[in-house]
Amino acid sequence: MSSKEVKTIEERIERICKMAKEHFGEVRFVGIKKHNKIGWVAKIQFDEFESLVAEGEDANDALRNLRKRLSKIIDRYNMV
Repeated sequence: MSSKEVKTIEERIERICKMAKEHFGEVRFVGIKKHNKIGWVAKIQFDEFESLVAEGEDANDALRNLRKRLSKIIDRYNMV
């Protein structure tokens, strides 16, 4: 048995929501759903900006990709 802690989907969503609120202000929602043709889709919807979307093979993968995308945008924003 490994000692590596596995994060739940709820924990991943909370982390993404917290990151987005800290840097962009209000977040309408962070969610995930299964799409028939493309697989799992994770989405953040903001009040003042367009939404961000990421895909993955499973729910955790989609949320992980969304967090990576969000952190890249935050890093780019901080460089300017």
